[in-house]
Amino acid sequence: MKTSSWRLGWRTLWRDLRAGELRLLIVAVTLAVAALTAVGFFADRLKGGLQRDARQLLGGDAVVSSDNPTPQAFIDRARAQGLQGVTTIGFPTMGRASDAQGGASKLVALKVVEAGYPLRGNLSVASEPGLPGAATRDIPARGEAWIDAPLLDALDLKMGDSLLLGDAQLRIGRIIVVEPDRGAGFMSFAPRVMINRGDLDATHLVQPASRLTWRFAVAGPEREVRSFSLWATEQAKQPEVRGVRVESLEGGRPEMRQTLDRAEKFLNLVALLAALLSAVAVALAARGFAANHLDDCAMLRVLGQSQRTIALSYAFEFALIGLFASGLGVALGFAVHYVFVALLAGLVEAALPAASLWPVAFGLGIGLTLLFAFGLPPVLQLAQVPPLRVIRRDVGGLKPASLAVLGIGVAGFAALLVAVSSDLMLGLIAVGGFAAAVAVFASLSWLAVKLLRASVNEATAPRWLVLATRQISARPAYAVVQVSALAVGLLALVLLVLLRTDLISSWRQATPPDAPNRFVINVMPEQSDAFQRALRDGGVKKFDWYPMIRGRLVAVNGKTVTPDDYAEDRAKRLVDREFNLSNSAAQPPHNEIVAGRWAPEEAGAISVEEGIAKTLGLRLGDTLRFDIGGQQMDARITSLRKVDWGSMRANFFVIYPVSQLENVPATYLGAFKAPDTKGFDNALVRAFPNITNVDMTSTITQVQRVLDQVIRAVEFLFGFTLAAGLVVLFAAVTATREERAREFAIMRAVGARGSLLRQVQRAELAGVGLLAGFLASLVAMAVGWALARYAFEFTWTASPLVPVAGALAGAVLALAAGWWGLREVLRRPVVDTLRRAAE
Repeated sequence: MKTSSWRLGWRTLWRDLRAGELRLLIVAVTLAVAALTAVGFFADRLKGGLQRDARQLLGGDAVVSSDNPTPQAFIDRARAQGLQGVTTIGFPTMGRASDAQGGASKLVALKVVEAGYPLRGNLSVASEPGLPGAATRDIPARGEAWIDAPLLDALDLKMGDSLLLGDAQLRIGRIIVVEPDRGAGFMSFAPRVMINRGDLDATHLVQPASRLTWRFAVAGPEREVRSFSLWATEQAKQPEVRGVRVESLEGGRPEMRQTLDRAEKFLNLVALLAALLSAVAVALAARGFAANHLDDCAMLRVLGQSQRTIALSYAFEFALIGLFASGLGVALGFAVHYVFVALLAGLVEAALPAASLWPVAFGLGIGLTLLFAFGLPPVLQLAQVPPLRVIRRDVGGLKPASLAVLGIGVAGFAALLVAVSSDLMLGLIAVGGFAAAVAVFASLSWLAVKLLRASVNEATAPRWLVLATRQISARPAYAVVQVSALAVGLLALVLLVLLRTDLISSWRQATPPDAPNRFVINVMPEQSDAFQRALRDGGVKKFDWYPMIRGRLVAVNGKTVTPDDYAEDRAKRLVDREFNLSNSAAQPPHNEIVAGRWAPEEAGAISVEEGIAKTLGLRLGDTLRFDIGGQQMDARITSLRKVDWGSMRANFFVIYPVSQLENVPATYLGAFKAPDTKGFDNALVRAFPNITNVDMTSTITQVQRVLDQVIRAVEFLFGFTLAAGLVVLFAAVTATREERAREFAIMRAVGARGSLLRQVQRAELAGVGLLAGFLASLVAMAVGWALARYAFEFTWTASPLVPVAGALAGAVLALAAGWWGLREVLRRPVVDTLRRAAE
């Protein structure tokens, strides 16, 4: 009697659910979709929040940012188009309490504003710390400063007290509660101080080599703003316009996005790893599912069901399972993304807008793609089972996947990776890397099986070892699949351990214990001797002391260079802005010469850091022209230096190997480890009020806090990867359960004791786990080295014990998975097993 494919699909679905046949498939798909949609929901809401708050984050509809006063042409153009315009100036400096108030000092982020600020968003201030903020359109009055509340505690001040900035003394008038264009919290490494533009000159903080950022914000009709933005963008590309960047609603604050983009990309890669493991688990579980249904399908053929009906019924069953597991994964991912928001508190605004429906559609699509690309192909072979299998169990077995089936799986796999990565190149690299790892695992495991069979002497080896070796070598293809699948799962686990312990610890410990924790800038030339004397009198025995010169690269080998001459973004930025140069007759002791030579007092020579030389395509012998304070200076590259940027020493991209550079504006930079003497920093700032004393201890702590937050989020997501890896382990171990049951039943029938068979099973599982763990550890070490070398940029060498530990961990996990998944194999009655085999 024939049954419709839909009715047959419902029946088989209900039966398989009750029998637990679909458990692994559901878990694998749910884990993959949950990991991917958790990141998807977070990214979607973050993107929506940035779009919602773009105008406030910018402080206008568009902003012209520059490291020199905004060119007058930009201001004139905005006025001609009827746009409102407001200029703000920002730079770090030292804020101090008066001597009568204790004389404490603190690095602050000074912001100079003028009437009309902010053009977009609302500034919110309070009269006392802890009070709710009230929106205002005012700005600080002349002689008044508005500050962040933590600065009061840091300087032991109260409202109405005086705050010293350079040579100016300003009264603390308001507490800043909300500053609309401040950016994300992680950028604010110092408390904000806001003053009126009219008070800037009185501070005398602006010096020839001071690094200030001018931001000219405009607002007006959308059409006029777009026209101005296009014009300004084109003008910023002109050779005579240097150091100018145009920020718009489309681009947002690029510096604010950088860390969040990196965190999102890292989370995407971790989710991708979970998806890869889930794909392996789905493929293994689906093949086991198909093997268990061969007899059922043969009986259906005997009862008159067509191949088309059987194929459609299983496709219908898998579609329903895919929708259920994907929906469950989407719901779990939606709940999990709130954990990301909590873990990254301070990096993102908690009041994000609601997510769109895109992550839901994306999750459902990924789940169905995963199940149909990797799960359905072996199951569709069930429709081809001949009716003869009912009386002859040796026919109608599962065949290796055909080229067409492999093509479907690979195409689905590639589409999955590209969709997850949201980047074609990243997706293609991931596909190639994963394929290479699987190929390595498969080839090495095949070789290991051959070597194992040749190395075991059956005449002298223990009986359990001989039988275990025969078990493995009798099914080399199954052994390769098992080892490869286990190695893929263990690769994620071993890499997780290495990332969390070795790589992250090495990154954090890259700074030497005696590294400077203070950087002092804006020391004027006439203050140099007195300042160095003050350091020595304060107990600082060793310090870096270099002139700091602001220069812009304008020509290479006589040819004018512009950002458009370079394709790499970093190169464009370097050419587009001024950066710090220095001069010193002595080679910096912490810089290694890797090419050329350092010749003290060599006129017309420069030494260039190797990284920037590579970025800008510079070589030994090239002649560079720098614009330094309006003065054009040519010099030839005579050496390349390797700079350890993690040393926390004073480092420069370009150094002139001479003791003096005539007629160039310069200030001095000092780097030292501050003594533990109480009041040392305050005394230094009181004696030299114009300097900026950067306490790197607090800055590094802030950076470490951001790093810790991102790491916690990644580790949380790694939990899904861990679960997916364990599912792969379980699926790989149980893939040959029925074959093992039949073989063990035959052994027991001919007299083998249960204890011997347990030894054989444990030896086989331990051997497979040892090999998989060893291979996974080797690949994980290579990946860890690549991350350390190219992503973290420090030298890292994994412990030689990692492969040993990985092999042992693989053996333990394989034994655990085998105990759980194969525990009933040895308990099953021999008669029952042999009857099943004979049916």
